[in-house]
Amino acid sequence: MTELVHAHGSHNSFYLLDQTLFETPLSQKQLIQLAQKLCQKKGDWPGADGLLVVDESTHAGPLGKMTVVNADGSIASMCGNGLRTVARYLSEREGQTAFTVETAESDLKVRREADFAPGVPAFSVEISPIRFNKKAFPFDHLEKERIFDTKLPVLHDYLHFTAIAVPNPHLISFVETDEDLTDTLGQLGQRLNAENPYFPDGVNVNFAKILDKNILFVQTYERGVGFTNACGTGMSATSYAFSMIHPELVDVSKELTIYNPGGMVKTRIHQDKEQPWIELIGNATFIDKVTIPEECLSSGHFDLAQLRPIETGEEKNYNRFVANLPH
Repeated sequence: MTELVHAHGSHNSFYLLDQTLFETPLSQKQLIQLAQKLCQKKGDWPGADGLLVVDESTHAGPLGKMTVVNADGSIASMCGNGLRTVARYLSEREGQTAFTVETAESDLKVRREADFAPGVPAFSVEISPIRFNKKAFPFDHLEKERIFDTKLPVLHDYLHFTAIAVPNPHLISFVETDEDLTDTLGQLGQRLNAENPYFPDGVNVNFAKILDKNILFVQTYERGVGFTNACGTGMSATSYAFSMIHPELVDVSKELTIYNPGGMVKTRIHQDKEQPWIELIGNATFIDKVTIPEECLSSGHFDLAQLRPIETGEEKNYNRFVANLPH
């Protein structure tokens, strides 16, 4: 019998599969099939935004390797909210509080943080590298080699955009109205993640409202997912864009507070000259455990999957924390 953890970071939810427990790991095709099946919301089955796969690291140093399979079966370079839950899983499995995790692009630092609130475990994770160059996306037909706080009339008539890859590609705009935060974001996100001449591989689209100094609200239309409660790399990239575009409103010596539809995270901006990076701090909440006969995983039959709540009160604690947020 195989056991998966159903977890979330800011209600960006995942199923976590530890393949180090298998004699024969699943193929990528089997993992994609698993993600597409498990992540669908159906009846009482809650679904999820993606599947997080834990494997042995390919080299010495990291405690493990994380692969991210989106709900539609596409493979993501990184997932900040997901990495927090993987960090917690590896931390508890190995009894360590600070270590690195191998991802598709680099080994990233993670560590246990003080609980966000009573019964709300929190972890911080490194978000890097930060890139602005066209090759990191890619994008085309925008008459730009770098998109930084600029109008793109072919996309919208008055919004300004910034493009940052961390390494997931993000298109960011700071908006003032709720209509832009919802309707405009949905229309643009859907357009740029269907067949289009501008972002041929799709792009995560993040719209942000500035609430105060060092405080944002960020809403994301995520590539491979659609509207999501939170996107860790998106909130991190938007924090970095905020510090660059509005330096008068950001004190990088202090944490930034980023609200999202699924709750709240903190970010820290590290302005290293050679390689700046962002630290994403937020909850890592375990909700349920899923049991599936191991032979069903490899055969692609998931009807025997069963969901069992984790009786620790974590989800109630997190929901209480969110209910008491000021924004």
